Amino acid sequence: MSLNDLQGWLIAEGLREDLDQLTRHTVVAELDNLVPPAEDEAASFDWPRLLLAGSILARSDQRAYQDAALRIATAAITLSASEAIKDSGAVLLGKLSNFRAVALATERGLLTADVEGRLGMALRIEAQRRQMGQSILVQSSGRWIQVNDFQQRFWSQADNYQWLSASAPTASGKTFLVLQWLIDQIRSSEMRLAVYLAPTRALVAEIEANLVSLLGARSGIEVSSLPIREKHDKAQEGVPRAIFVLTQERMHLLANAIGGAFKVDLLVVDEAHKIGDNQRGVILQDAIERASRSNPTLKLVFISPATQNPQELLADAPEGAHTASFESDVPTVLQNLIVAEQVPRKPKLWKLSARQHASMLPLGVVQLGSSPGSLKKKLAFIAAAAGERGGTLVYANGAADSEDIADLISQLIPEVPSDPELLELADLARKGVHQRYRLAPLVERGVAFHYGNMPSLVRSEVERLFRSGKIRFLVCTSTLIEGVNLSCRTIVLRGPRKGIGHPMEAHDFWNLAGRAGRWGDEFQGNIICIDPQNAQAWPDGVPERARFPIKRESDAVIEQGDSLADYLDRRATTDLADFEDPNQFEQVASYLLATFLREGSIAQSGLAKRHNPATIERLEASLSNIAMQIAIGPDIAARHPGVSALGMQRLLDAFRNYKGDVENLLPAAVDSQDSYDRFVTIMRRINQYLFPAFTPDKIIPLHALIVVQWLKGFSLSRMIERNIDYHRRTGRSFKLPVLIRSTMEMVEQIARFRAPKYLSAYVDVLNMHLVAIGREDLIDGDVDIGTQLEFGVSSRTLLSLIELGLSRVSAVALYEKIARDDLNKEDCISWVRERDAQFEGMDIPAIILREIRAKLLPEGNAGAATLTS
Repeated sequence: MSLNDLQGWLIAEGLREDLDQLTRHTVVAELDNLVPPAEDEAASFDWPRLLLAGSILARSDQRAYQDAALRIATAAITLSASEAIKDSGAVLLGKLSNFRAVALATERGLLTADVEGRLGMALRIEAQRRQMGQSILVQSSGRWIQVNDFQQRFWSQADNYQWLSASAPTASGKTFLVLQWLIDQIRSSEMRLAVYLAPTRALVAEIEANLVSLLGARSGIEVSSLPIREKHDKAQEGVPRAIFVLTQERMHLLANAIGGAFKVDLLVVDEAHKIGDNQRGVILQDAIERASRSNPTLKLVFISPATQNPQELLADAPEGAHTASFESDVPTVLQNLIVAEQVPRKPKLWKLSARQHASMLPLGVVQLGSSPGSLKKKLAFIAAAAGERGGTLVYANGAADSEDIADLISQLIPEVPSDPELLELADLARKGVHQRYRLAPLVERGVAFHYGNMPSLVRSEVERLFRSGKIRFLVCTSTLIEGVNLSCRTIVLRGPRKGIGHPMEAHDFWNLAGRAGRWGDEFQGNIICIDPQNAQAWPDGVPERARFPIKRESDAVIEQGDSLADYLDRRATTDLADFEDPNQFEQVASYLLATFLREGSIAQSGLAKRHNPATIERLEASLSNIAMQIAIGPDIAARHPGVSALGMQRLLDAFRNYKGDVENLLPAAVDSQDSYDRFVTIMRRINQYLFPAFTPDKIIPLHALIVVQWLKGFSLSRMIERNIDYHRRTGRSFKLPVLIRSTMEMVEQIARFRAPKYLSAYVDVLNMHLVAIGREDLIDGDVDIGTQLEFGVSSRTLLSLIELGLSRVSAVALYEKIARDDLNKEDCISWVRERDAQFEGMDIPAIILREIRAKLLPEGNAGAATLTS
């Protein structure tokens, strides 16, 4: 019998019943308030036989076999009372290169320290050889790090290829190792500037904080999430070298600020599969291509979770570039998929079963305190019962649902003693958002919710306190699919959706499920799926584990045949108001038109080789016809990804035909009395000529109001109060929780996404017109309006505070105490240092005060932390 045959027999027959028993006992130990079946007996296992089988299975690279070996090793450590069996389980974990699980077991007292010292000489030599073989040397620090198979493959290949695409499941330690490698590259090579692209601001903030922590003080390497030219230029001189952590939109802002001198030495694209996302996927693709054009020797690394074709991302590599891709499907933690079904005729009793391959293993019954009469109550009641010990995430299909479910959970759990950190977060929620923001009373009870539009400081504090265990239940939305590295013990879902009404696809489901049992924090994680037989909740059933294909958004749209070419033809002759859904094609059409203007054709571009020649020929004809109508040039088109050059040309024509005073076309300074009226007019002009970005027309005044307040540096709480006043003044009815959420959403979607995208294009085209008519004197050379809107700043002082590392919440709170609006970074530090002793009387939330001192007075932060705790 070959090794493969033996491994297959062990899984299919030899260990079938044993693995079922192991699964049942290890999963039951993870759940609370579970009454096992009456026939369930105490655990009794033939450990020597199981451990031998586990060592045979560990030699395979197939996920199912490695998963079984990991189950045996974990069970030996957590279920057995014998130190010898526990030690053998640790040895098996070593064979699986899972050294972090061994460290976790030692940390939790499940293993006695110095396992190797208790092994026989032969086993000790083998263990040391394995550890040496599964370690990497960080050249810049001389430090060795123990790694798993995926991490070792990444480290060994990343140096040898110009373009590398690597894929592995969530919880495999991708981010940790990539950051270590990135730092090592900057420290030990000739590279001067690296960019780490992340899909969301939440992930940008997390990666930036991790890099700062890993680098430590006085590293000589600048870490920044701000697209500031000064930092880029200093990095190009080598003093200091820099790592920018940016979204794709911020990278375009940086490239726009720098112009032709823009150059990146190393680009890391995290969550690279997002190149297929609707709307923003094209912006990401454009950012990658822009960096590659600026430096043909650019080193580029793509990281994606559990994809089946990571090599697809290498298709656009420069000719002659040395490329490689690899994927890993090796498990690092156990992930238990559990289904919850109501016991017939007994709504308070819910039967839990674990999915083991094609069968279901009964685990027992959970009794709820009350009958769950709604979908929200099902999620809340089951989460509160089965995940009572904490570390429990609940997935909600929207921000409003997350607040309601968190409120229900808070009513089901016992009160906890007052905790200073929870009280501080509640205070920040009340002062930073609104006195009646629903988060405040919930966090005082150890429950919270989490969604993308929340202020970053509030959201990061929620994440920190959940990781620490002080927040025991966290109700989240799809933000966690976007790569935020937040782990849990248990996650509870029912009919998860991504977007309005769209059932979550298998890859997103397993990306989310990967938060359960984060490697190094837990041995296993539980994914509880409620009502698995309900076709409305789960149209395709509870998803099987699967890797998914990467496909660029541009490719997906082009593959629709003549639809895109038809859209381009209509776009050249038809008013945008006559289109039912211009968003469907506008982004890709804009990308192709910019490419055509730059290259003179798309036939020789990288995408042409991936598509039917007839399709490319038809697109080429449509683009050629449009290009003849355009005079704005390729440079402006390249500066505004996703904004049509045809729309910009029509806007330019409108400027040329304008009969009034040209100064009326300009935005007014935000502190000017006519600023609001100007923005209303400009938004309507953008809708008419550029793209209908601010719709419907009747709420343009509200959009303009939000943009003006955001630029003025208003705090979110002040904007919410102004929005309340606006609704009262105009006689509009409102519900406070809805209005709070809608204000947050308008800040994110209007002030920080659509406004910078389209207002930047508006100003660029206007400046082109001003140059043509000899009115350069009207061009404002200060900070780009896109950057101002991205960060919500218009004054030098506020921008300096954000440059120093403060979140906008903290920067605005401090700015409200500062009289001058022209302070540079050094001036801000001096101001804070002079008034540090006065802060306690300024009614600034303790969390904000702690961040101010940490960022602006790092040398005195230890003492300051004591003062504010």
